[in-house]
Amino acid sequence: MLSYPQFDPVMISIGPLALRWYGMMYVFGIGSGWLLGRRRAASPGNRFTPAMVDDFVTWSILGVVAGGRLGYVFFYNAEYYLAHPLKIFAVWEGGMSFHGGALGVVAVCWLFARAKGLGAREVGDFITPLVPPGLFFGRIGNFINAELWGRPTDLPWGMPFPGAGSEPRHPSQLYEAGLEGALLFAILWWYSARPRPAGCVSGLFLLGYGVFRFVVEFAREPDAHLGFVALQWMSMGQILCLPMIALGGGLIWWGYAKERAGSVG
Repeated sequence: MLSYPQFDPVMISIGPLALRWYGMMYVFGIGSGWLLGRRRAASPGNRFTPAMVDDFVTWSILGVVAGGRLGYVFFYNAEYYLAHPLKIFAVWEGGMSFHGGALGVVAVCWLFARAKGLGAREVGDFITPLVPPGLFFGRIGNFINAELWGRPTDLPWGMPFPGAGSEPRHPSQLYEAGLEGALLFAILWWYSARPRPAGCVSGLFLLGYGVFRFVVEFAREPDAHLGFVALQWMSMGQILCLPMIALGGGLIWWGYAKERAGSVG
């Protein structure tokens, strides 16, 4: 059994200004996506320009925050927020959903594509490889905050988390950082380095994230107020991953089918 490292939630304190690790993880995530996007936009063969990447970052922040918050409200705790609607705006109290944030980014991609005269799939295929670094830093932030911990385990790397009792638990936040963040980024960055059928990079992101998240949910403690929501073993996170997996696989199949039909025609 390992001991949970006791993190100081404040990264840097300058007078009355305190920068917290959790908030800085969002900055690191957005900043890494922005820098990677500018690097790729500067390479030949992209209709995206570095200036367009700058614009999209601003749009995406709004989509992630609004979508992530509304996703948490409706997917995870609708009854509470319907009874306390003003609490929807209390984002400082916590409560963000990746799946909601993803829907927010999808909406932003569509609006951005219309505004810039691009195809929605073209925007999605450019943007999705830039997302996993943000997921990586977000999960590290969850670990530092000692939240979203895993289920009890007797594996040697289990650790007791503050607020979760004395039982050693899976550090599931680190599993997600490794799979949804580092590994998914490596796969997408390699796959998107060559021209692919339209929609296939976006499809691979949806498929990869959905599979990795579905698997990690077996080690992650379900939300206390929800528990298992289907078949006495499926969590809400797993339920929300199923349409991602189906849509991702469908986009890949459709993209390659259209390419084959075009080559035959």
